[in-house]
Amino acid sequence: MNSPDKIWTAGLVIIGDEILSGRTHDKNIAQIASWLQVQGIRLTEVRVVADVEDHIVEAVNALRTVNDYLFTTGGIGPTHDDITVDAVAKALGVPVVIHEEARAILERYYADKGGLNEGRLRMARVPEGSDLIPNIRSGAPGIRRGNVIVMAGVPHITAGMLDALTGKLEGGAPLLSETIGSWVAESEVAGMLREVEKAHENCQIGSYPFFREGKVGANFVIRSTHEEDLASCVDSLTDGLATSGYDFTPGGI
Repeated sequence: MNSPDKIWTAGLVIIGDEILSGRTHDKNIAQIASWLQVQGIRLTEVRVVADVEDHIVEAVNALRTVNDYLFTTGGIGPTHDDITVDAVAKALGVPVVIHEEARAILERYYADKGGLNEGRLRMARVPEGSDLIPNIRSGAPGIRRGNVIVMAGVPHITAGMLDALTGKLEGGAPLLSETIGSWVAESEVAGMLREVEKAHENCQIGSYPFFREGKVGANFVIRSTHEEDLASCVDSLTDGLATSGYDFTPGGI
């Protein structure tokens, strides 16, 4: 049961030589911090570490023991240098095993893409005792074991995994949501959505496009732990849609 007096916290370990070398610019810190705030959880510390098992183990153990949750991003792909699963398992003191449900997911995903080879099977490896986090973007699931949550490093895949976790973590306050539907291509209102979300720091807007009756549309789900902030964000979004000439449907389409 959630307590309004407890401050729930999370640590984040960003894993990858490409981040430290500057070849890749990290976008996950901002999106994870924003997502956590909406869940009622405070991000307290972020560490960026190289693809070195001992460094990952040290960071994971340091942050998981002083926070309610520990998130990692990066290093769970099919290549030899994707060592996050091994490092997290070592930090938790458990072996690495093939998760049979993950294997089945990957077999289905790669059925028309050349099948499941040795490299792709690596993405079914988990610390023993783990649950899976759905990944609708690229098949390979994320991993959750206890308070440790292991996610992909590619930002749009990370976003999908966060979406799958939305409302599933115990946090400081219950998550409230409202849905607004509109027959509009999300690309036409993407800028407006960003501005509305930016103006309401305690709210998060998820956009879910669809194609029905020969037309494109989207449902926009606004989430917050603050009732007044949620109402304000909904008002701003509906005003923005109306001002742009788009009809909207409270409750979604």
